[in-house]
Amino acid sequence: MTPATAAGMTTSANLRMVVPSFIRRVGQTRREYERGIGRATTRSAPRNVAVGRGVRVEYTPELDGDADPGEVVWSWVPFEDEPTRGKDRPVVIIGRSGDDFAAVPLTSRNDGQYDHVPVGTGEWDPKRRPSWAKADRLLMIDPGDVRCEGSVLPRDRFDLVVAAASRHHPLVRT
Repeated sequence: MTPATAAGMTTSANLRMVVPSFIRRVGQTRREYERGIGRATTRSAPRNVAVGRGVRVEYTPELDGDADPGEVVWSWVPFEDEPTRGKDRPVVIIGRSGDDFAAVPLTSRNDGQYDHVPVGTGEWDPKRRPSWAKADRLLMIDPGDVRCEGSVLPRDRFDLVVAAASRHHPLVRT
């Protein structure tokens, strides 16, 4: 084997390693611009963060184009294991803390979790799959990060979500 052939093989081997990495990075950047269509995206720092104290629980849904407590809306939700990545997901707004909403994310997978509260089906899921509220996870959501209203969560289901969330988080009923 000549030195030129060996160098060509090394370059070829390097390209096989570098090109997939480059393609992954381009894909991640593209997904950031595709926000709002349910694909994973990356953010430098998550805006939606875990809640501390001072969450005022209220049920005041009003389908008027603005998000309100008691409604299921869509917003960017960070992944639990990597908070700088996440995707648009339905969440139940259960109250407010300052100017932000306090919300519980919904999932279509129960996996037998004791802290998942069944909320049934609704307009928030185009496939009308049964959903569960992840009561152990409470997020602060800037009203500007809400993409759209999904529907009103019935009061009895809302109360179940709040009761389960209050076992994990300090909530204040108004």
